[in-house]
Amino acid sequence: MDIRVLDSIDQCDARDWDTLFDSDYPFLQHRFLSLLENSGSACTQTGWHPQHLLLSQDEVTVAALPLYRKTHSRGEYVFDWAWAEAYHGRRLDYYPKLLSAVPFTPACGPRLGLLPGISLSDISPILLTAIQQLAGQQGATGWHLLFPHATLSDALQTAGGMLRSGVQYLWNNRDYRDFTDFTDTFSSRKRKNINRERHTLRRVGLLVERLTGEQISADWWEFFFVLYHRTYLKHSGNSGYLTQAFFHQLGQIMPDQVMMVVAMEGDEKVAAALFFHDQNNLYGRYWGCTREYDFLHFELCYYQGIEFAIERGLGTFDAGAQGEHKIKRGFEPTENCSVHWIRHPDFAYAIGRFLKEERQYVLNYIQEARRQLPYKSVDL
Repeated sequence: MDIRVLDSIDQCDARDWDTLFDSDYPFLQHRFLSLLENSGSACTQTGWHPQHLLLSQDEVTVAALPLYRKTHSRGEYVFDWAWAEAYHGRRLDYYPKLLSAVPFTPACGPRLGLLPGISLSDISPILLTAIQQLAGQQGATGWHLLFPHATLSDALQTAGGMLRSGVQYLWNNRDYRDFTDFTDTFSSRKRKNINRERHTLRRVGLLVERLTGEQISADWWEFFFVLYHRTYLKHSGNSGYLTQAFFHQLGQIMPDQVMMVVAMEGDEKVAAALFFHDQNNLYGRYWGCTREYDFLHFELCYYQGIEFAIERGLGTFDAGAQGEHKIKRGFEPTENCSVHWIRHPDFAYAIGRFLKEERQYVLNYIQEARRQLPYKSVDL
């Protein structure tokens, strides 16, 4: 098996890359990864050095894997700061490390593209060996695969990777006719709470609407970048990961897979939330506002997304990372996973023990959290 390492996604033909993944999942399409790199959002200068892998057999590319050499752990959403501190405590460097993920995007999806007829069980040990060799060549401490589908994580675990469990909150469409049909599955008190939140916001007089494709004008994209910048500055003291160029070009490059919920008071723009979608899923990503309104976040980021998913017949709505407050709004705690390989044997052993204990805690939490769901008698 021949291995090629790309230091830019544009070194791979877009059609070839997308054919291997054979999915309308938005975040691993060539055009999205190219936009991240060329806009200066995920590139060497920001600590995301592309090292994408292509595996070939008899001069035919049979597999592709997004891969970055990282010099920090920011923008990943699977937190390994404690691991880095443990290395530091032993006077060892934790960085660089190798990472297979969508930058700044904690949304589960495909992570390995395969040519039809290529067996995942056959390619997994070859892939892991190739990554281990690359880590040795580059002095990387390990490899981390974030938010893959279960089929890939299971195969890599069988090949020697270590599984880590996490929690995400997903809304599942059970063929609801409309939003009322959805909330009718709630207990009476919890249904009234949702309706009260929506009615309270409507009384303020804000105009809330959903925009798709070319309906999202250049001035909305500029406004959204300002919101994104302000939100990150407020909560983390930095300007965020994505550049102005990213948002200015996103609507031109992917108009068919973006949706924006916007709110206006008269002629004044006051808030917006950005979503991506494919044939089966809706993904909530970022939001911001110029002034605070009660329940505005819930309306723009959750309720409008649920209505959009119902209208489009989308099966799942992933509203973003974290957030226990999503549970009482119908988002179900669900296990997600990542896969890790650590080169240092002592740390690999210690981390492996930790991950087994952590997974049991995560599974217990999910079981307990699901008892807080608002549904009356839905078979979950």
